[in-house]
Parts: sequence; structure tokens; C-alpha cells
Amino acid sequence: MSDETDTSPLLVKGTASARRRDLALRIIIPFLVIALMILLWYAYVKLSGVPPYILPGPTAVANAFVTDWGTLAPALWVTTKITFISLMLALVGGVGFAIFLVQSRWVELAFYPLAVILQVTPIVAISPLILIYAPSTQVALLICAFLVAFFPILSNMVQGLKSVDHNLINLFELYGASRWQTLLFLKLPAAQPYFMTGLRIGGGLALIAAVVAEFAAGSAGAGSGLAFRLLEAQYRMNIPRLFAALLMLSMLGVAIFGLTTFIAWLSLHRWHESSIKREN
Repeated sequence: MSDETDTSPLLVKGTASARRRDLALRIIIPFLVIALMILLWYAYVKLSGVPPYILPGPTAVANAFVTDWGTLAPALWVTTKITFISLMLALVGGVGFAIFLVQSRWVELAFYPLAVILQVTPIVAISPLILIYAPSTQVALLICAFLVAFFPILSNMVQGLKSVDHNLINLFELYGASRWQTLLFLKLPAAQPYFMTGLRIGGGLALIAAVVAEFAAGSAGAGSGLAFRLLEAQYRMNIPRLFAALLMLSMLGVAIFGLTTFIAWLSLHRWHESSIKREN
């Protein structure tokens, strides 16, 4: 008995150190891979002698970040704002419409095909109509990004609400719970993992849709986003600025993915099997 008591702190300490080492590897390895890719990029540009208007080196792109920051930073903020506002609208609309659909089989049969039609219709095809009827270009961009992010959240939420254990539903009915009590205290918590999956998918799609919608809109001026700055850099053959804008979009996408993944982990890591860390 004394041996078990003596060795248990060592086991706890060993587990904690293993977790810290695992976390360090998760952070260090991606950075090493990215650094290696940048080094290979730099070596290829130097050794091949490719012109900077074809492929700029990392130094030229870094200089573009500094010299063109006054132009790119406001565009980054515009794209970020459109992405997050459309994602918030898609979350509210997707969850609300999913709750509406699961109330009745006939309601789902009647209205779910409309959501499918909106999803399968290419956003580039309907963006001219949205630009005509929307009161402003920014509203049109929001609508386009909302439509793309809406369906993944809706479909995942519907699947989650319909995947609740029927034995638990029967138990709630047995104890006299109302439909809204069953929804609030059983169906919505049970659908949380599906909602988090839709959130992660919708976050990336909202960014893609915001960029594609701006390409289709051809918006310019002070209120334009990174998509216009990409086109502008292409037309002016300012390839370092084009690469800098592309890297900004990539970093924004990674930040959105990291944020949504962290939110999902916060919500699920204490109770759901997909997020609980097992020793084996």
C-alpha cells in the first residue's frame, strides 16, 4: 500500500510532463515545417534566378507587408468584418431554421428543399442578382457569404437535433416535459457536437464566400477587401503585394479555424468522446 502511495505522485508528474512535451511538439513541428518551406522557397528563387514579377522571394514579400501595410490592413479588416458578421448571421439563421424544421416532418419536407436549392446553386451565378437587389455592395457581400455558410450549419444542426436518443425523449415525455423543455434541456445540448462541426465548416466557408463574392462584385475604393487588392496587384503586376495579400487571407483562415476549434474544445472537452483525451 505504501509503494502505491509513493509512486502515484511520480505517475502524475510523468503524465503532466508527457502532456507538456506533446503540446510543445504540436507547436514546434508545424513551425519547423513552415520555416523549411520558406527556406526552400528562398533557395529556389536565389538559385533559379526567376524574375520577381514571376515569383518574388520571401524577402520581397516581407517588404511588401511593411511598405503596403497601410493599404492591406484596412482591406484585411473589411474582409474580416464581412466574414464574422456573415458567420454570426449564419449561426443564428441556421440554428433557428433547424429548430423550425424539426418541429414537424411535414415542415421539413416542405422547406428543407429550399435550403438545398440555395446550397447547390453556385454563389457566383446568383451574385449578380444579389448585387442588383441589395441596397449596397457591402450588404450584397454579406448576403453571399451568409448563403454559403448557412447550409453547413443548418444541415449539421438538423442532424444533431434528429439524432437524440429516443429513450431519453420518451423519459422526458414520461415526466411531463413540454416540447420547449425537451428542446432546451435535451435536444440542444445533445446537438452541440454537430453544431460545433457546422461552426468549423461555416467559418472557413464564410471567408471563401466573402472573397468570391468580392471578386464577383468587383468592388473598389476605400471600403474594398483583400479580394480587390489581389486583383489590383495582379493588374499592376505587383506580385509581392499579391503574395502578401494571399498570405493575409491564409493567416485569417487559419485564425478562424483555430478560433472555432478552440470554441469547440471549450464546449466539448469535459464530456464528449471526440474531445476527451484518453491515456491509450
